[in-house]
Amino acid sequence: MKLAIVTAYPPSKVTLNEYAYHLVKQFRQKDSVTELILLTDKTEGEKDLEFTEAGCKITVKECWEFNSYTNIINVTKAINQTKPDSVLFNLQFMKFGDKKVAAALGLMLPLVCKLKRIPNIVLLHNILEEVDLGSAGFTSNKLMQKIYGFIGSTLTRLLLQADTVAVTMQKYVDILEKKYNAKKVKLIPHGTFEIAEEPKYEIPTAPMQIMTFGKFGTYKKVEGMIEAVEKVRASTGLDLEVVIAGTDNPNVPGYLAKVQEDYKHVPQVRFTGYVEEHEVPTLFNDSAVIVFPYTSTTGSSGVLHQAGSYGKAVVMPDLGDLALLVKDEGYRGEFFEPTSVESLAYAIETIVTNNDYRIQLGKANYKAATAYPMETIAEMYLEAFYDIILKKSKLSQRLGKEAIL
Repeated sequence: MKLAIVTAYPPSKVTLNEYAYHLVKQFRQKDSVTELILLTDKTEGEKDLEFTEAGCKITVKECWEFNSYTNIINVTKAINQTKPDSVLFNLQFMKFGDKKVAAALGLMLPLVCKLKRIPNIVLLHNILEEVDLGSAGFTSNKLMQKIYGFIGSTLTRLLLQADTVAVTMQKYVDILEKKYNAKKVKLIPHGTFEIAEEPKYEIPTAPMQIMTFGKFGTYKKVEGMIEAVEKVRASTGLDLEVVIAGTDNPNVPGYLAKVQEDYKHVPQVRFTGYVEEHEVPTLFNDSAVIVFPYTSTTGSSGVLHQAGSYGKAVVMPDLGDLALLVKDEGYRGEFFEPTSVESLAYAIETIVTNNDYRIQLGKANYKAATAYPMETIAEMYLEAFYDIILKKSKLSQRLGKEAIL
């Protein structure tokens, strides 16, 4: 199969680029994939294709830009030039831009593939029905939220024209089937990027690192985490370092710089900036606890799967999709009230003062993470593509017989 993937890809900073990297890493090792065609956004640096494992040929065509109104034309041209057998879209609603028209035009690409009769799957990482538009940085205006809701429903119907829409949570399947009467929705779990050998669960304790990882400023805010760790230091006397790993959310430029200035009086708060792929293992392995300082959620959490793969204890808000993911996939952690610094401090303290409990959580999360390695997820996508191809083949044969008769 000559498989094309429409996605952001490292060194791109556009959302879902890391997910694409790990999908590509697994697809290229599959015997049934003869060539991977990456239809990516344009970046200044070279694409990260330094894989050590043997694999198929990879062709990169940089053919779209964030917030460009011509993405639908340029990506279609790239598809025409490369002639893939199948196309996978790695999407969320703001994938092609944070301007409504640019975003919507990009999301019409699966329909283009359908019209061209190219087997296609849309991997949809979130659905607007489950996004708090205010917390996620879209809009807090009630009228605008209704407008966004209408636009989101329209775009969802558009995406549902794909041969298959894959989502990462059963709840999303249920919503799409019930609200849109969707018939071609499939659950394919998020998967775990890297499955390391089971860790020894030992950590540095001088200092003990309390880490959060992501793009911050909208529904992911770190002020409460810094203040919570201050409280835990005061109550326990433990040597704790706050590690804030990642960058600003594109919707809130300058957020982390302001936090760094506002909290410069607090000792042992480290801002790592953008984390390169090779730096991720050390970042997680050195951490005692991974904190999710979220006020809402927008889909299955890649960071939770990463934390599990490194056998880490986690502290999570008791809300939305994170709580469901824990139930559905077997993750465990300490929960806190999203707006309460005291509740967050208590959750962190519960783990850092009980080493046996920390290890117990880490082992449970490692077990949950190893259930769905990315190798398995890639295979599930290939099986879905072959199902589509088989159905199209049977349909063509039937239409051919009817034409003869």
